[in-house]
Amino acid sequence: MALIKCDFFAESLGMCSSMYVAIPQKGTNGQIGIKNVCHDGKFKSLLLLHGLSDDQSIWLRRTSIERYASEYGIAVIMPCGGKSFYTNMKYGSDFYTYIAKEVPAVAREFFQISGRREDSFVAGISMGGYGALKIGLKESDSFSAAAGISSVADIVQRSQPKGEGEIDFSNVLTPVFGEEMDIPAEEDLFQLAEKKGKDGAPLPKVLMCCGTMDYMYQDNLRLKEHFEALPFDFTFEEAEGKGHSWEYWDAAIQRVLEWLPL
Repeated sequence: MALIKCDFFAESLGMCSSMYVAIPQKGTNGQIGIKNVCHDGKFKSLLLLHGLSDDQSIWLRRTSIERYASEYGIAVIMPCGGKSFYTNMKYGSDFYTYIAKEVPAVAREFFQISGRREDSFVAGISMGGYGALKIGLKESDSFSAAAGISSVADIVQRSQPKGEGEIDFSNVLTPVFGEEMDIPAEEDLFQLAEKKGKDGAPLPKVLMCCGTMDYMYQDNLRLKEHFEALPFDFTFEEAEGKGHSWEYWDAAIQRVLEWLPL
């Protein structure tokens, strides 16, 4: 694999931005300890999204994503979504347009990455899990599979003020949705999945993973039940005793790669 830090101008943000791209490399004989696969032609790709407290470097710092991806010959695109919840923010920038549309287009322009739907996938953790599921549903003409790990599954529930001892998302969501916290239907995974499941459009293959000790586990279970009532190719996997942590996510991303149609 080659690891490339790509700095470029993002038109949808009106500013320069950055992403990391891990891309398969031919001619790696002599590289010790790495199982490297490199297919001919353009590469399948995984758009991999970070969580609320992170940036585009986090998957490289907390996991061995480059090594994991090398076994499948898949390119991994890791952009920065700030604290946007991968949304065109009310008080901020158009991060949905940037992540869902511009980043994949720029990656295809600069690198040997396929633009075919069947070769394009999206995944993420926590805030990025919400973003990945949302992008997979809304951009199902472009992405054939979406995986959410420990996802912010119920954005409406998380937008409400919480009691003592609970994690409060309401302040961080104000720049995203505004003071009234009026969540549009297209930003709510429950409503979005129901609409997509009934409108006759191509449906993405969906995987949700969550630890049973995660504070959003019940939110994930509710979304699981919702998906199961709709005509998706849907898989839900839970990890007994695991919480909202990189110990779990490092294992979960390996499961995602195993699950993808590679």
